[in-house]
Amino acid sequence: MRNVRLIIVLAVVYIDMLGIGLAYPILPKLIEHFEHGNITHASYMFGFLASGFALMQFLFAPLIGAVSDRFGRRPVILLSLSGAGVAYMLMAAAPGLAYLAAARLVAGAMGGSFSTAGAYIADITPPEKRAQSFGLIGAAFGFGFITGPVAGGLLGAIDLHLPFLIAGCLCFANLTFAYFALPESLSVENHKPFSFRHANPVGALREVGRFPSVYGLMSVLVLAMFANRVAELTWVLYTGYRFHWGPTEIGISLAFVGVIFVVGQGWFTRILIPRLGERRSIVIGLSVSIVVSVLYGSVTQGWMLYCVMPMAIAGWTVAQPAVQGLMSRAVPPNEQGLLQGAVASMTSLTSIVGPPIWTGLFGYFVSPSAPIIIPGAAFYVSASIFFVALIVAIIWEAGTPQPVLVAPPREA
Repeated sequence: MRNVRLIIVLAVVYIDMLGIGLAYPILPKLIEHFEHGNITHASYMFGFLASGFALMQFLFAPLIGAVSDRFGRRPVILLSLSGAGVAYMLMAAAPGLAYLAAARLVAGAMGGSFSTAGAYIADITPPEKRAQSFGLIGAAFGFGFITGPVAGGLLGAIDLHLPFLIAGCLCFANLTFAYFALPESLSVENHKPFSFRHANPVGALREVGRFPSVYGLMSVLVLAMFANRVAELTWVLYTGYRFHWGPTEIGISLAFVGVIFVVGQGWFTRILIPRLGERRSIVIGLSVSIVVSVLYGSVTQGWMLYCVMPMAIAGWTVAQPAVQGLMSRAVPPNEQGLLQGAVASMTSLTSIVGPPIWTGLFGYFVSPSAPIIIPGAAFYVSASIFFVALIVAIIWEAGTPQPVLVAPPREA
């Protein structure tokens, strides 16, 4: 029964990611179209739109997590899919940048399916296997990225609005599938009373801070997620500028990244993490990520990226589920939604300031005002952030005992 539910929730994540993947290679191009071809202005606007999306996630993720702890995971996932479908339809109809920005804000506010899926996985998976199960979420995420960007690139070559229309239809199809096939994972006895005091970013972070190990692991996760977003936010801009790639080439490269995710989190994590343990996997993954970021910024030909990408299989691709698995083991069943909401909120907080930084670094170092043209500058800064995360992880690993599963408090 657990395996059936696992397959169903992974299917929901995959279809959701497929919709995102369809739109991903096109959004920067659509902004560039609205900015009349000015790539520097488009870079800045793309960063600000990404920050607005993250701000809405930062504000709403703890609320969504608290609601899922009170009412269950299933209704939250259905609500999130509905909101995403509406947002994509608004993007498909966007006549200008302001309309597009409003749709992105709606998508950010309703974007709770991934964090709630993480809580769902924690509900149905034994503590010692959660790192591998979180890896499967990453694999479903990556598989959506294999198929989505390729189709998005091809559809975007026909019309820049078309991928958003298809993504909206997929979200509504996913909603229908989840409504009939996805059972509830949170048992009635593990429902937790809703509290507005905890349903906000500050309150959620303070609440999960009651559990040992969480703050240190949260710091590693936030730093690494911040650094890892450089490729997500600048890939289209970077490859288009440096290698003159169009939507088709970009879509194919993103599909290859998806293959890395599928192999890394769907297979490699299930071999490496049980043998090395979560702690060593985190240290190794962060170390590899430093090297990968430097190489991404240093390659001089587009084909060289395909030589660097496979290295990422042992990078943050492995370290991320290890961090998530350790955190979930430190929190009781009736607060997994709170934890996932706090994690989503904190990573979104870095995304608020991150996109203008990453896209701004790229835009500045390819502009005439830069003292020297360095297209890979953002990747070099990313490597330094991964290095800071590695130091924090080493300090945490040396001074923190193994986290143990915390049982939910007994009622008086």
